[in-house]
Amino acid sequence: MPVIVGGPYGQSQPSCFDKIKVGFMMGCTVGMVAGAVFGTVSCLRVGMRRQEPIDGIGKTLMQSSYPFGIFMPIGMGIWC
Repeated sequence: MPVIVGGPYGQSQPSCFDKIKVGFMMGCTVGMVAGAVFGTVSCLRVGMRRQEPIDGIGKTLMQSSYPFGIFMPIGMGIWC
């Protein structure tokens, strides 16, 4: 009998580039969640008022999502 590539329903494994893209998105998401938690705690601890917490949390979100977004795809690329 011939061997069916990709399973009985025509499914195939994701490519290495797809895995790296997923790693980047996953890393950015994890970084943003961590930034939201740490940014909220730091803004509450300092005692910011009105618009300041939104700016502080947004800054922390971006600062923490970049490192996670860089290192997570590197780890996923190593597994390819």
